[in-house]
Amino acid sequence: MTGQCREVAVTGLGVISPAGIGAEATWDGLLTGRSTAARDPGLAGLPVDISCRVPDFDTAALVGRKAAWRLDRFVAMALLAARHAVDDAGLRPADWDAARVGVVMGTGTGSMERYPGEFAKLAAGRPLDISPLAITRSVPNMAAAEIALDLTATGPNFAVSTACASGSSALGVARDLLRAGTCDIVLAGGAESACHAIPAACFHRMGALSQRTTDPAGACRPFDAGRDGFVLAEGAAVLVLERPAHARARGARPRAHLAGYGASCDAYHYAAPDPDGRGAAAALTAALADAGAAPADIDHINAHGTGTGRNDLAEARALRSVFPEPPAVTSLKGALGHAIGAAGAIEAAVTVLSLQRDTVPPTANHEDTDLDIDLDIVAKVPRTTAQSAAASLSTGFGGQNAALVFRSA
Repeated sequence: MTGQCREVAVTGLGVISPAGIGAEATWDGLLTGRSTAARDPGLAGLPVDISCRVPDFDTAALVGRKAAWRLDRFVAMALLAARHAVDDAGLRPADWDAARVGVVMGTGTGSMERYPGEFAKLAAGRPLDISPLAITRSVPNMAAAEIALDLTATGPNFAVSTACASGSSALGVARDLLRAGTCDIVLAGGAESACHAIPAACFHRMGALSQRTTDPAGACRPFDAGRDGFVLAEGAAVLVLERPAHARARGARPRAHLAGYGASCDAYHYAAPDPDGRGAAAALTAALADAGAAPADIDHINAHGTGTGRNDLAEARALRSVFPEPPAVTSLKGALGHAIGAAGAIEAAVTVLSLQRDTVPPTANHEDTDLDIDLDIVAKVPRTTAQSAAASLSTGFGGQNAALVFRSA
């Protein structure tokens, strides 16, 4: 089947997050308004020793012992999320046209899990002890590659890396493949496991991490006057995107539609955002135009909301410039931490759930909105509100920006 389509159907979700394994566990955890941050034994001895890890993630038990020996944690999470998403969509890989099924996965760092041990072998003068699987366990494209191998998807297969916008960017690339008629189905999202010593030490030295190590659950405070940084996290999310005609032909009922995508680069600084949020605003404006939507059509925004001083302020300015009367705004990072390249995909999945349930989850730890941030932040408890369209925004190092617009099905 060829020819262009505009909106694409979201027919399945798979989410692995610090709130739990599965989309429903993640949703239920978010509605409590509580943080998942805790002391992390793997970060013991570092200035910041807290993180948001996925609980009870036993790779062998969850993805199978045969696969577990060669998979790094971020790849295993991606694979499990993909299986959940395909099952949720009611798809059977044995029945699909494998050449028309693509996979696009985002990651910001790839694997940080194996390399310290391999470097130690080199430092000890034992190069012949280096694992022959060190590369294939760790390179960024292995999440997409292993999903294709596991589910037999022989269509286009990509890894996308736009720092903390990677998961959202992957969904945009997937949308383009479907619009162009290249694929009928694309499994798209992001995966990351960066709760390791090197990234934790680096982010601390950059001043990006919250210093509230004696109060992990209260550490990350998006858009709050007392915010002082984010908490490192891990996780994965995969969305099944389909050409609408393909979904209809097999009797699938979409959860929502991905209607618009916009991307931009600040071209301002290698790490800091443009303080006026011009790049983020440009991505949002492009996503709205792509969806044929006006700012007033958007009923809620799932913000990037890292809980860092400059990022939250720049994002707030971007939202105010695009939305003269901003709708309800939430950030998941107070509850789930910052999963870097997986964050945008997890947030996109939750945006779909929010549309389906006419409910906006609260921003955990938000107590007092910064006086310089003029937004309607959903805090403390979920907000029930009728929704027909919502936006999700992601930004990242290098000035990366990606915005998505979803419509209710």
